[in-house]
Amino acid sequence: MTLPAKNITIKNWSTDDRPREKLIDKGCLALSDAELVAILIGSGNRQESAVGLAKRILASVDNNIQTLAKLSIEELMLFNGIGEAKAVSIITALELGKRRRLEKALELKKMTSSKFVFEIMQPLIGDLKHEEFWVLYLNNSNVILSKQCLSKGGLTGTLVDTRLVFKPALAQLATGIILCHNHPSGTLVASASDKQLTNKIKLAGETLDIKVLDHLIITEKTYFSFADEGLL
Repeated sequence: MTLPAKNITIKNWSTDDRPREKLIDKGCLALSDAELVAILIGSGNRQESAVGLAKRILASVDNNIQTLAKLSIEELMLFNGIGEAKAVSIITALELGKRRRLEKALELKKMTSSKFVFEIMQPLIGDLKHEEFWVLYLNNSNVILSKQCLSKGGLTGTLVDTRLVFKPALAQLATGIILCHNHPSGTLVASASDKQLTNKIKLAGETLDIKVLDHLIITEKTYFSFADEGLL
C-alpha cells in the first residue's frame, strides 16, 4: 500500500540544502532568488519542493523580480501550493524591498540629476499598470520639499489640472518643480499631449516665478528626461 504524498517542506531536506540554514551560515548573497522565495513560502506541494515551486513561479515571469512584484494575490494563488497567506508573504517582501530602495534614494534629498529623480520615482510608479502624474516640489537649493500624486488615469493617459500643480508649490514656497508620469506600455516617446502639458505648466510657472526643472517619463527600467533632451 502506498502512503499518500505529503507537502515537501524545508524541514525534510538535508541540512546542506536548506536555504534558511544556508542564509545563516553564508549570508543572503549566497542564496539564489528561488531559494529566497522558497524561504518565504516554506513548503511546496505534493509534486515539488519549495525551491522547485519558487523556480516555477520565477520562470513564469522570466526570472524578473520586477515583474514578479506586479503579480496580484489572485495571480500568485494560481500556482499549486500557493495559498492566500503565502501570496501575501511574497507581495509583502517585495513591497518592503521597494520601500527600502525608495528610502535609500531619499537619503540624499537634494536633486542633483534626472537619474536621481528616477531613483526616487521608479519604485512608486515604474511598474504600475495605469498612468499616474506626480510633482516634486523643490526649494531654491534644489532640496525636495515634498512629492504628490496629482492624477491617476488609465492605461494610456491621465488628466492634470494646472491649478492643482501650483497650489502645493505656493503653500510650500517652492521655487521649482519636477513633473513625473509613467508609461505602463514601456515606451519612452514623449507624446504630443505630454509636450503640450509640459509647455502649459511651464508657462503658468513663469507667471508665478516657479520654474519647471524637468519632466520625466518613467518606465520599469529606465526614463526619458525633457531637460536632458533639450525639450524645456
